[in-house]
Amino acid sequence: MRRAMKKNPRLVMHALASLLLAAAGTYAHAANPIVPGWYADPEIRIFKGQYWIYPTYSDDYGKPSRAGKFTAEQEKMRARKDLIWQPYLKQTFLDVFSSPDLVHWTKHERALDVENVSWAAYAVWAPSAIEHKGKYYLFFGANDIKSNGQPGGIGVAVSDRPEGPFRDALGKPLIGEIVNGAQPIDQMVFKDDDGQIYMYYGGWKHANVVKLAPDLLSVVPFPDGSTYKEITPDPEYVEGSFMAKRKGVYYLMWSEGGWTGPDYRVAYAMGPSPFGPFKRIGTILAQDGKIARGAGHHSVVNVPGTDDWYIAYHRRPLQDKNGHHREMAIDRLYFNEDGTIRPVVMTNEGVAPRPLVPKA
Repeated sequence: MRRAMKKNPRLVMHALASLLLAAAGTYAHAANPIVPGWYADPEIRIFKGQYWIYPTYSDDYGKPSRAGKFTAEQEKMRARKDLIWQPYLKQTFLDVFSSPDLVHWTKHERALDVENVSWAAYAVWAPSAIEHKGKYYLFFGANDIKSNGQPGGIGVAVSDRPEGPFRDALGKPLIGEIVNGAQPIDQMVFKDDDGQIYMYYGGWKHANVVKLAPDLLSVVPFPDGSTYKEITPDPEYVEGSFMAKRKGVYYLMWSEGGWTGPDYRVAYAMGPSPFGPFKRIGTILAQDGKIARGAGHHSVVNVPGTDDWYIAYHRRPLQDKNGHHREMAIDRLYFNEDGTIRPVVMTNEGVAPRPLVPKA
């Protein structure tokens, strides 16, 4: 064993990490929720040797936080009372959280603010982040558009750092129309093993996938000439699509039920390609009468070099009936021998510290 560790520094780092975890004891767990505050739709990523979570600001928690200022055009957008549910007017920015071990989290405030996105004015939702050629790209939904004549949709912002600040890269939405019945929200950016980057998105019970250009600033046609492929996996699909790949299998996951209700949940399907065909397998995350309600809109992360997976998601406290009072949680995600996913066990204790091992 000593000889093997001497030849492979990576083994040494794994051993040290294990010792640190053992020394920490059973009390060294994160608590769920992982941070104070009402946050939803968390996307968990790994950048620069740390875990990062990009969530929606769901509601005020303590002192209200608002955008710095609005342009005249943004004020005009915000004045459309017939289109806007009032709580969405609070959602004008995005905070980001980073952690070395899934337990200790640092808040990076206002990574994106509509002050730097001229066409967005409210309902800034469900960010998805990716590192590409030394820069960080943040995809987000804004304005909760109801028709193709309304300004808003899915935008993209860029930064030199994973914590931002991010600035609008286009001056307009990347996708600003409703295609195949899919409202342009809840975007998720996925990089396949061949380097191609796709974006999955869609509300209103429809899911689309698009192919991103090499600079990530436009969508380009697929080889068959189509640009938007509808891949709605099941009639129960509602929103929050997420793609993961494990051992050559593509896992399309999504949220079902009403997002303000107790029936909100996560289901998944398996397929042979980024476009399917996808076969619905079942539900993997749902409310627990002893833990929390409305568990959904999740993301998953794989610890590099292992087959260890974690799921980040939001849920509502059992006695809280405000649909916007959503909290972020992290629990373990396990696969069965046949590649299917075990139902997630929600906890209040959270997960043990899991520092990332530097690459050898």
